[in-house]
Amino acid sequence: MSKLAKTTCDFLAARPRYSQNTDELRAYVDDAVDWQAVHGLLLRAPRLDGDGASERPDWLGSALVPAPVALGPSPIPRSEFVKVVELQPILNQLLDRVSRDHDFLTSTLQSIGSADDFTARILAMYIRQRALGVLKPGVVGIHRSDYLIHAPETEPEERPMAKQVEFNTIASSFASLSTIVGDFHRGDISMDQLPDNESLTSIGDGVAAGFELYGCPNAIAIMVVQPNERNVYDQQKTEKWPLPTIGCKKIQQVLAQPGVVERFVDDLQTAAQVRECFVGLYPLDTSIEGQQAYETAMANPSGYVVKPQREGGGYNTYGDDIPKLLGKLSDEERKGYILMELIKAPGFNSVLLRNGQLVASEVVSELGIYGIWASDAAGNVVINRHGGHLLRTKASDVYEGGVAAGFAVIDSPLLV
Repeated sequence: MSKLAKTTCDFLAARPRYSQNTDELRAYVDDAVDWQAVHGLLLRAPRLDGDGASERPDWLGSALVPAPVALGPSPIPRSEFVKVVELQPILNQLLDRVSRDHDFLTSTLQSIGSADDFTARILAMYIRQRALGVLKPGVVGIHRSDYLIHAPETEPEERPMAKQVEFNTIASSFASLSTIVGDFHRGDISMDQLPDNESLTSIGDGVAAGFELYGCPNAIAIMVVQPNERNVYDQQKTEKWPLPTIGCKKIQQVLAQPGVVERFVDDLQTAAQVRECFVGLYPLDTSIEGQQAYETAMANPSGYVVKPQREGGGYNTYGDDIPKLLGKLSDEERKGYILMELIKAPGFNSVLLRNGQLVASEVVSELGIYGIWASDAAGNVVINRHGGHLLRTKASDVYEGGVAAGFAVIDSPLLV
């Protein structure tokens, strides 16, 4: 087993040192792309829109391309990886209890008012469904909690810590491809440094449990796929059953307030475990706390990120763009956003492989831990466990982290 990185200094020293000479590495590209093709590490080719669409050859509509990947795995402190894996069943139960608390859900999400149409429509759908009074035979949750490693280089003797970016109940993709990337990276790397990844099979177990709870042998599990979806091969191997109301950023922000997590967990020690992964989260409404957060963000935007009520990235605002955004929002519109402290994840030099091209870059990685939950009509737990992991890596000067959106690549954690 590799030496445990107990401090930020240890963690920074334990990072792999990959060659940044892409000319030297180019000889490996064909082998890497061939491996991806053989093992199904693929996406559909992007569609051509606009002026060039009419000239697109017919075969391009069914063309496949290798999924974007890191050429080698990226470092994650072993102790923090173990911690968040062990935390996931606690978060699964927390999310389930939040989803069953009607008063908490409605009061929290109604506080957004008319500022976010997406959240308003989800809340209205939830209220209509609840009013029908239909007894559900069970509940299945496929979750993913995402983390960055907070390890400021200015604090070398502090412990690197996994801090939660968000929890996802809808945007929980890449469970299949992340498993394949782990195999792609194994090669000559010490097996104890590349953890096994059960994300593909665990999500299938969750769906199977939901099927059994439904109690109808002729039932069909349905996946809703958006038009022009490129990540079809990952999705065809997995299924997602969301609890969409609890994935809103407002829920995440309110849970971080004093005493709220404690409302949904069994003891103070468990609550402390959950709170350790939080960073500062604040409203941007007209409350005293919201006004203070607004003034802080306007005065020191580099230390924060502004988030709307969405999962999956691509919507956040950072740095100098924060005052520009907040300055043009009305008081009512600001209710649709939260303010979050910026997690300071150190970069390291890696090589990314996208569309057959190598890119040497300083990168940061975001670790996602899948969670599988199933309970019966009475709320009795059928399944509650972690369900594998996903690592996404992006250039350190790129704020957003979505693979499908073109910002990041799929990666594997190298435990140090």
